[in-house]
Amino acid sequence: MPLVSIVMRSMNDVDLITATLNAISNQEFQDFELLNVDSGSTDGTFTVIQRYNPEKSYQIAPKEYVPGKILNSAVTRCQGKIIVFNNSDCIPRNPQWLGNLIQPLIENEQIAAAFGNQEPRPDATPLVRKDYQRAFGDGHVSAKWHHFFSLATAAVKANVLRKHPFAEDLQYSEDVEWSYRMKRLGFKIVYVPDAVVEHSHNYTLPEVWKRFYHEGVAEGRIYGSRQLLFRGFIVPWLAESARDICFLMRERQLLEVPRGIIYRLCQRFAVWRGRRDYFAGSRGR
Repeated sequence: MPLVSIVMRSMNDVDLITATLNAISNQEFQDFELLNVDSGSTDGTFTVIQRYNPEKSYQIAPKEYVPGKILNSAVTRCQGKIIVFNNSDCIPRNPQWLGNLIQPLIENEQIAAAFGNQEPRPDATPLVRKDYQRAFGDGHVSAKWHHFFSLATAAVKANVLRKHPFAEDLQYSEDVEWSYRMKRLGFKIVYVPDAVVEHSHNYTLPEVWKRFYHEGVAEGRIYGSRQLLFRGFIVPWLAESARDICFLMRERQLLEVPRGIIYRLCQRFAVWRGRRDYFAGSRGR
């Protein structure tokens, strides 16, 4: 029975998944099994998976994808005492990624979960690079935030997950909900900056709106507090825009400033609107 089970979710990642699978197969720590769950890819992703992992891979229809439900189902198929989640587009940067990621869980019984460092891809836009540096990097910025966690590359003790599964009524931020719930129950979760993967997305404005609106809806459910327009949108937008401009000036990317202001406006308003709509809907239920 392996110590670690790696669960990899995928959907239409044919351009990246081969690099991810190769990097995982070349890890120094080898006491693991790999389980692939593909959400109806149409670009050849599942064909690649079947070449690498024919015995422990399966596919679901895209309409069946509910993150918490898929994750909980995958956990029931895992044999390891530690379950590592690593998305198919998260490419480990070195052979020490897996060993570094699970080390805190092995060394400390009080730690229930650990999440790794995500470095943006070479084609990442300037503000995407800036956001990843703040969220990850050495961890000193996000450590001051109310709560932060990412399941894109993370390790969790299997016994904790089986007792406290993911919520199955969220389409976004299921990892944030689960980790926040675990913290409130007294579990310890740590960030591992030495467990590095390459991962980022350059979203279009419609994609930014969709993602962050739904994350705002989830935030309303998770944190349970309303935010007025001024404090919930205007102040965060102005503060982040100021940081954006300073970053772009240091990077000598002043031509990106107008686009950055629009990007941040869309992002922050989407979060606030989603959170507002969650509470508006709650009153109607």
